[in-house]
Amino acid sequence: MARKQYPLRIDPAIWEAVQRWADDEMRSANGQVEWILRDALKRAGRLPKRDGGDAPHSRDNQADD
Repeated sequence: MARKQYPLRIDPAIWEAVQRWADDEMRSANGQVEWILRDALKRAGRLPKRDGGDAPHSRDNQADD
């Protein structure tokens, strides 16, 4: 799957919190941001369906908490 690049302007304190969370989850900060967005979309019922269902990516296969 191709990835869309997007420049993100974010408060440095928020980015530091995301980076710490990513470190705890053994993800990159970029991967953590994508996980946060995907989780929020899923909870809101707005996650687009992919061909073959809504199969998560490799690291997204962790329990929801």
